[in-house]
Amino acid sequence: MTSTSVSVAGRTASPSTARAINDRLALHLLKDKGPLTAGELKSLTGLSRPTIADLVERLRQTGLVAVVGESGAERRGPNARVYGIVADSAHVAGVDVRTDGVAVCVADLLGRTVAEESLPVAPDVDPAHTVAAVVALVERAAERAGAARLHHIGIGMPGLIDPATGELNSPGGLPSWHRELATALHGGLAAPVLLENEVNLAAVAEQRLGAVRDRDTFVLLWLGHGIGAAVVLDRVLRRGASGGTGEIGFLPVPGTAGLPSATGCDGGFHSLVGSAAVCELAQQHGLEAPAGGLHGDGAEGSGAAEAVIRAALEAGERGEAFLDALAARIALGVAAICAVLDPGCAVLGGEVGRAGGAGLARRVEEHVARLSPLRTWVRAGVVGGGGVLRGAVLTALDATQNELFGAP
Repeated sequence: MTSTSVSVAGRTASPSTARAINDRLALHLLKDKGPLTAGELKSLTGLSRPTIADLVERLRQTGLVAVVGESGAERRGPNARVYGIVADSAHVAGVDVRTDGVAVCVADLLGRTVAEESLPVAPDVDPAHTVAAVVALVERAAERAGAARLHHIGIGMPGLIDPATGELNSPGGLPSWHRELATALHGGLAAPVLLENEVNLAAVAEQRLGAVRDRDTFVLLWLGHGIGAAVVLDRVLRRGASGGTGEIGFLPVPGTAGLPSATGCDGGFHSLVGSAAVCELAQQHGLEAPAGGLHGDGAEGSGAAEAVIRAALEAGERGEAFLDALAARIALGVAAICAVLDPGCAVLGGEVGRAGGAGLARRVEEHVARLSPLRTWVRAGVVGGGGVLRGAVLTALDATQNELFGAP
């Protein structure tokens, strides 16, 4: 057996530490760039051929790596084995929790979706029954995926998540079963549960899969029935002392009838760009939400706001005037954030942000440029309605890979 010593913080690592470092490096390379041959691993790591041979055999014995094919059929001599991560060696689940329903996605160790389930939740159902039904839903999705167990479960839901305890600080208006769900899932499925605010998870998905893959620092504005923001600085999601970073619905801004309070965001930024305000602004411009756009919360629901924006995009001058007025309102919140954080980029997410698309984003960017000397790009979110669920899966997947592979 060949061992390799490496320098760590000015000291020479022991053979066992060196092996752990090499294994971690190889696993992350196989995850990000694989499948790979032993020769390719040698080139990417700079390790010797005997060290790579020992490493590959060691990883195969763990069950995390297997031979997945051969390469070199085009050249003379024996073919080289190709090694890859065993995707079904671990599974994770993402759970998107709303007031009126739950969606679940189970993914393998490479992040590929293998099962999805959803469950509508009526407001008058007993909370204990709802919790039990959601636990059964996740169990069913795991069984469909062929997962003997779930390694981690990521959950996204409204409300503040205490950074110190990881628990939900549920404000009034959210169902009581939200607070009980994380504990029930952990107990029922014997898997670590990672609880996160839904807007933060949408930002994770946009950075990894969507509109800001090229940005280390940005903010995401969630524009829908509720208003919020996620802040990512230097690739780190910032939550604040109480988990309240991004509660911009409470942001005092000009143009409202009053000021927000500790118990309600009426009078804050929410009063200008929440779904009800968007629908009211549309009516002022002679626009009505199509009949099919009303659902969930009715005329004030995010579905109605989304529908009226889509109608505005096809309504000629009236639609143009409405979109510009809405962009001016959104720009007030963006400019306030920029004055404090200077993120350089803002993403418009949620139902309203996605419906407005690049056209609304361009208008907001132009208004922000008039309000702030700090150059700020504005982009439309592209991950879609499943962004929270995808962010939950990515969060669970990161925790699982770091535990099995070692943190990169």
